[in-house]
Amino acid sequence: MAEQSSGTPFQLQIADDWIIRGDWYQARSERSLGTIILCHGYKGFKNWGMFPLVARELAEQVDVVAINFSHNGVGEDGLEFTELEKFAKATYTKDLEDLEAVIREIQGSTEAAKPIILLGHSRGAGVSLIYALDHPGEIAGVISWNGITNVDLLTDANKEEMRKSGRTYTLNGRTKQQMPLDIEILDDMERNRERFDIIQRISGAQFPITLIQGTEDGEHLTRGSAKLVANNSTIQWVRVPGGNHTFGSVHPFAGETESLRTAITETKLVIRRMLGETE
Repeated sequence: MAEQSSGTPFQLQIADDWIIRGDWYQARSERSLGTIILCHGYKGFKNWGMFPLVARELAEQVDVVAINFSHNGVGEDGLEFTELEKFAKATYTKDLEDLEAVIREIQGSTEAAKPIILLGHSRGAGVSLIYALDHPGEIAGVISWNGITNVDLLTDANKEEMRKSGRTYTLNGRTKQQMPLDIEILDDMERNRERFDIIQRISGAQFPITLIQGTEDGEHLTRGSAKLVANNSTIQWVRVPGGNHTFGSVHPFAGETESLRTAITETKLVIRRMLGETE
């Protein structure tokens, strides 16, 4: 069985049929020192595999807000891809607008300005870095779990088909669904080429960044991390021995792995550093 959230569910309605669903995990400490926003990756969702466990584990001194991006394709049940027409229009710009809406909600509902840390997995890490680069001084730090550094996840065949017919498809290996991708996704990347160029922009980052990456993560992602570090020597790069792209986690969740435990432990240390609580 998939692991269910034990957070408090919420939803933000941005526009007609544009809904961000999430779970809020209250810090276990007497007073929360800030908020972490947990951002899933491509074909991911907040209840996928490891994420409910990760959210609960990290909610020690900080509140954790785990979100489903509005166009990730997962419907109201939180587990199934029942909104494929939304997935077809899941641009990075929409993800960034979602993240901004969540952050504004957090800022408006806390009694004082508390730090916000972004934790993204894979594509969610790329979105987190772009957001923090776009909003200097607003984010206390970004933690990337096996994050992308190149936003273009389309194949050449995808792009050719998009330009010919306006739509292409990508296979979800787990569910076997053919998931649609509309040309507006490609248009969004091309229109925002400089804005979405994480590797070039990272040298100007004024916020702490930590990359937590499995030694068995994809080679292209590892090369991307190396480029980030080369362009900004303040970035901390933590390698997790034996960890793959999901630190051994699968969906439905089948239990914690050694590499996932290491990633969680390292992340807790990073959070405390970002909040100025250690060393």
